[in-house]
Amino acid sequence: MFNLLNAKGQPFQAHQSRGVQHVLRYPKCALWARPGAGKTAILLTAYDTLALSGEVTGPLLVISTLRIVRDVWPAEPAKWPHLQHLKVSPIVGTAVERRDAMAAYADVYTVNVENLPWLLAELGDRWPYGMVAVDESTKFKSLRASIRKNKDGTTWVQGQGAVRAKELLRAVFRHRVSHFVELTGTPAPNGLQDLWGQVFFLDYGQRLGRVFDAFRNRWFRSKMDGFGIEPLVFAQGEIEGALTDICLTLEPDYTIDEPIVHRIAVTLPPEVRKQYREMERKAFAEIQGHPIDAFNAGARTGKLLQFASGVAYLGSPDDPGERKWLEVHQEKLRALEDLVEESGGMPLLVAYHFKPDLLRLKKHFKDARELDHKPSTLADWNKGKIPILLTHPASAGHGLDLQYGSNILVDFTCTWNSEEHWQILERIGPLRQKQAGLNRPVYRYHLVAEKTVDEDVLLKHETGRSVQDILMDAMRTRVENA
Repeated sequence: MFNLLNAKGQPFQAHQSRGVQHVLRYPKCALWARPGAGKTAILLTAYDTLALSGEVTGPLLVISTLRIVRDVWPAEPAKWPHLQHLKVSPIVGTAVERRDAMAAYADVYTVNVENLPWLLAELGDRWPYGMVAVDESTKFKSLRASIRKNKDGTTWVQGQGAVRAKELLRAVFRHRVSHFVELTGTPAPNGLQDLWGQVFFLDYGQRLGRVFDAFRNRWFRSKMDGFGIEPLVFAQGEIEGALTDICLTLEPDYTIDEPIVHRIAVTLPPEVRKQYREMERKAFAEIQGHPIDAFNAGARTGKLLQFASGVAYLGSPDDPGERKWLEVHQEKLRALEDLVEESGGMPLLVAYHFKPDLLRLKKHFKDARELDHKPSTLADWNKGKIPILLTHPASAGHGLDLQYGSNILVDFTCTWNSEEHWQILERIGPLRQKQAGLNRPVYRYHLVAEKTVDEDVLLKHETGRSVQDILMDAMRTRVENA
């Protein structure tokens, strides 16, 4: 057990300690855990332990999506005193910025999947990394290649699959990467066949076979209608048995009587941050010297909440006929993309507050549907036919049963209204899950733009403090330190 505390004095959870021990025990392994289970802290702790012991002699390379490598991994060490000495360098941006990030001293380097081929080409025969981690390993599930060795000792990759996956496989094999860790919440989103490519990176075919066709012939058969394949009755048990040592499923040690709540931090781009600060100063100047209640707070900070979500209205906000708005960033949309992928096909109930948010969500996620008054919409949701259901908390109030459709709620937009904040949770909450005979935890994810009024709104709901106290504190901390 790792007796560690984060910066807020909260302990390293038991399941996180199990994860660290797993990585220490198996140099090439996989951790399967839902979003919010603390996979980033697990891996950094394991890497730091391996580096201190000398078992790993080079920096850690992390491969993931752009938002994760740019915002999440660099921010993690500051949350834990035992990790604060670790420096993280995101290899993102222009070619010049990426080269500068590669040359900078760091313990951890992060690169998004799209830039991975560029990084491998830039490295050439050099390989400085002692450990590699793929955060969301399903990005490489399409690998269908195998390794061949020539008489002169050189290796090459033969077979099908995504180019990025084959290039990464070639690099880790050629440079004899001894520590390779995969992280994902959904290892087999489209079925057991998704496992072969991911596991091949860990054991080069030892457990599931050296060739994908042999894996498929052993555990699958063609469907009766002739379209696609399906697993044989014994396939899941045998495949799970083959992977039981190197693949660990992490379930947080929580009771299902309370929802499991996580913040997903969203970082605004520098130019957007600058614009937000100017708006914030004006809004706080209007607030100072006037009584503040929830209604006035909503009016004064509404534009800030909209901007934090990614929208700026054009024209006078006092004109009820003014409908023009401009999208200023897509950071929350990208964060939701990551969450959709990590949830692996599990439907999500997404709460929005502003009309432009609904329009943007429907445009960005083509299979999302709005909760309307049609009985068929509610029926389809509760049958699992809608992957993303978009709802305004006010329209999903008392008496609406949504628990059959999912156990995951995402707050895309923050709102001061406490009744709406809690009522939307009750639509799929732990009590309703139990009433429906569903013995599963409820997850709530808040998409929170860092250093914005989003944080103030969430603080109100978490602590019950008055809006006035919270906003006054925000004025003292953010405006004075700007």
